[in-house]
Amino acid sequence: MAIALRTADGLSANSRAKVIGRWRLPADRLGVMRQEDVWNHQVAQRYDTPGIGVFSAEVLEPAVDRLAELAGDGRALEFAVGTGRVAVPLAQRGVPVTGIELSGPMIGQLRTKADETAIPVFAGDMTTTRAPGTYALVYLVYNAISCLQTQSEQVACFRNAARHLTPGGRFVIELGVPDLRSLPPGQRAIVAKVEPGYIILDTYDVPNQHLVSHHFTYGADNQAQLWRSPHRYIWPSELDLMAKLAGFELEARHADWAGAEFTAESRSHVSVYRLMTS
Repeated sequence: MAIALRTADGLSANSRAKVIGRWRLPADRLGVMRQEDVWNHQVAQRYDTPGIGVFSAEVLEPAVDRLAELAGDGRALEFAVGTGRVAVPLAQRGVPVTGIELSGPMIGQLRTKADETAIPVFAGDMTTTRAPGTYALVYLVYNAISCLQTQSEQVACFRNAARHLTPGGRFVIELGVPDLRSLPPGQRAIVAKVEPGYIILDTYDVPNQHLVSHHFTYGADNQAQLWRSPHRYIWPSELDLMAKLAGFELEARHADWAGAEFTAESRSHVSVYRLMTS
């Protein structure tokens, strides 16, 4: 999912535009659009960019290393598994991985890389869908939790993670830090990214913590394409409270998968929550 809050060095314009999240579109901002109209077969087929952007080794390997370490000898469950960007290499490391995914076309694309025996996937919403059994690790990568458009849905996501975990199990979230310092008083939009052939314009609804990223790609023919991804952004402290409501405690927070220190200047974080046993 492409969002301006996320930092990932080296992403090409095309790969950023292609990485879009799973969402429910708020009718008052973007008009009535069904999820299946946006996350359709055409988008799923062009989602993967092997070796480039978020599919590059420099982005994927630290994430897979950390998740494999956290899973240990246990099973892992990925919410919003998508086309298996993380699940496939994690399974190849020997970690049994199951997925939950709302989009049928995304599951279909994953099936071109891994069959049901390699990575079982259950179709449904990550706030309510149950996968059989229990897991040592549940994880949500690349800002996917912000695609849930209400606070109650985001809390429900934590509670669903807790239902799947063994006592002491971990829930890992990769999420951007809201960049409101770049938003001048009285202005609702900022240019978040400018690259040759690619622009991101972010519009904010600050009272409701909503953000819509508008991704424009264009070429020499002056024809532009637009993708829009709406999000409800979450401050780290609010995320910690959601975790507490679901029975988790914060175990660790870093600026990236490699373990860099999280500071006031960090634009994203990887937060590890442990399910409390009492």
